[in-house]
Amino acid sequence: MDTIFTKEDIKREIVRCGKDPVYFISNFARISHPIKGTIQFNLYPFQQQVVRDFVSHRFVVVNKGRQLGLSTTTAAYVAWMMLFYREKSILVVATKLATAANLVRKVKSIIKNLPPWLAVSKIKFDNKNSFELENGSWVKASSTSGDAGRSEALSLLIVDEAAHIENMDEMWAAMYPTLSTGGRCIAISTPYGVGNWFHKTYTDAESGKNDFYPVKLFWNVHPDRDQAWFEKETKNMPERQIAQELECSFNASGGTVVSGRDLERLEKLTKEPKYKTGFDRNFWIWENYDPSKKYMLVADVARGDGTDYSTFHIFDIESMEQVAEYQGKLPLDEFSRLINDCGREYGSCLAVVENNSFGVGVANKIKELGYPNIFYSNKNFEFIDQMTAEGLSINSPGVYVSMKTRPLIIAKFEEFIRNNYLKINSKRLMNELTTFIWNHGRAEAQRSYNDDLVMPCAIACWIRDTAIQTGIKDLQYRTAMINSISVGSSFINTKIAGMQGYRQPKTDLMNKYLEYQQHSWIIKA
Repeated sequence: MDTIFTKEDIKREIVRCGKDPVYFISNFARISHPIKGTIQFNLYPFQQQVVRDFVSHRFVVVNKGRQLGLSTTTAAYVAWMMLFYREKSILVVATKLATAANLVRKVKSIIKNLPPWLAVSKIKFDNKNSFELENGSWVKASSTSGDAGRSEALSLLIVDEAAHIENMDEMWAAMYPTLSTGGRCIAISTPYGVGNWFHKTYTDAESGKNDFYPVKLFWNVHPDRDQAWFEKETKNMPERQIAQELECSFNASGGTVVSGRDLERLEKLTKEPKYKTGFDRNFWIWENYDPSKKYMLVADVARGDGTDYSTFHIFDIESMEQVAEYQGKLPLDEFSRLINDCGREYGSCLAVVENNSFGVGVANKIKELGYPNIFYSNKNFEFIDQMTAEGLSINSPGVYVSMKTRPLIIAKFEEFIRNNYLKINSKRLMNELTTFIWNHGRAEAQRSYNDDLVMPCAIACWIRDTAIQTGIKDLQYRTAMINSISVGSSFINTKIAGMQGYRQPKTDLMNKYLEYQQHSWIIKA
C-alpha cells in the first residue's frame, strides 16, 4: 500500500530526494524484475556506495563481476540526475546500440513508474533510443562509431562494457573534449584482457595517473552469494570465463597466448636487474657470466619502421633462466657489434639471429666480425655446426621463421611456460606477454603493442628443445656406436696402427675425451 503524503510531506520528500540519490532510488525507484514484475529497487550496500561514488567523483571506472545490477543502478542514478537537474545532456555508449538503448529504456521506465507527485518533470519527447524531459534534460543511446558524441556538449558520458569496445581509444579521444566544460564519465565493464582502454584507464586510476576513481566489485559483494554459490556457478565454466565474469582479473580474462594463471605466476617472479648498462642503459643483466655454464643469445632485429625494437635475450641453456636482455633502437651495424660483444662476454655463447628481414644483414655482420659460435640452420630448421655450415652454400647464419614454423615455435614457447621450464626475470618481457594474444588464430601483439621481446624468447625455447636436443641425440648415437665397437681379449696387442689388436695410445684417447667434453654442454642433465 502506497504511503499517503500531505503537501508538507511531499515538499520535504522532494527536497530530500533531490539531495540524496540513494534515498530517492531506495524509496521511489521501481524496476522491472524478470519474474516478480515491477518491484521497488532496494539497493544493496555495495550499490549504495557505487551511487555515492558517482556523486562524489567526476570520473569513475568500475571493474565488476557479472550480474551485480550495475546497469540498473546506473540507470537509476541517471533518472535522479535528469529529474532534479535542468538541461543535463547524457550519452550512453555500449558495445552495441541495443545494449545502450536498453539502459536508456531502464531510465525511462524508472521515471514513468514514479509516484505522480514526484514526477517533477515529465517526458517531453520520447523516441526509441532517447527521450527528453520538460526541464531540458535528455538521455540518448549511441553506437560505438568514431564520431559518437563528437558534436555533443555532455554533462555525463556512460560507457557500458568498455573493455569490449574495440575502438574505445579513438572514441575516448573524440569524446573527451565534450566533457571539458565540467562533464562527468562513468565507465563500467567486466575485464577483457590487458592493453585495452578499460585496462589502461583502470590500472592508471589505481596508481593515481589519471582523474578516474577506481571501483572494483568482486562476485562476493552481492549479499546473496557465498562460496557454495561460486562453486556451483563455476563448475562448468572455463578458467578464462571465471576470471572475466567473477574475479575481476585482467591477466586471466583476455585471449592471451599464455594463460592468465601462468602470467600471474611469472609476474611474481620478475625482478629488477643487477645492472642496467650500455650507452642507452637498455642492456639489463641479472646474472654475470659463469664459466661452468653454457649460454645462448637469441636476437630479433627491428624492421626499421621506428615502431619496434631490436632485442636479444641471453639464457642459461641448462636451466633456461633469463640472465640478460637488450631492447633498444640501434642502427644495424651497432646492434651487430653489441651482439658480438655481449656474446663474447658470456663465453662466446651460441648466437641465434632471426634472419627473416634485416636480420640477414646482422647475422652476416657478426660473421664478418669473426664471432666463433653462430647458429646455422638448413631449410628443415635443423642445426648445422658452424664449421660444417660455412662449407655448405645452402646454409646461412641465423634462423628463418616461416608461416609453417611460427605456430610450432609459439606452441613450444607456451609449453615451456606451462610446464615451468622457462625462468623469466624481465618486467619488459612480462609486459609484452600480457598483450601477446590470439587474433583470428594467429599469435601476435595486441594492436598498438609490440612482441619484439616475446618472439626471440619463443625461438630460444624452440632452439633449446629441437635443434640442440637433436644435436644431443646425434652425439649420443655416435657415442653409443663407438662404445659398441670393442676389441676381444684374445687379440694380440700390437703397436702397428690398423692391425687387429691395436690399442690406441692413452694420449690419443685423452684428446678424444677432451673433445667430447668440449661439446658435452649440450647434453641435457
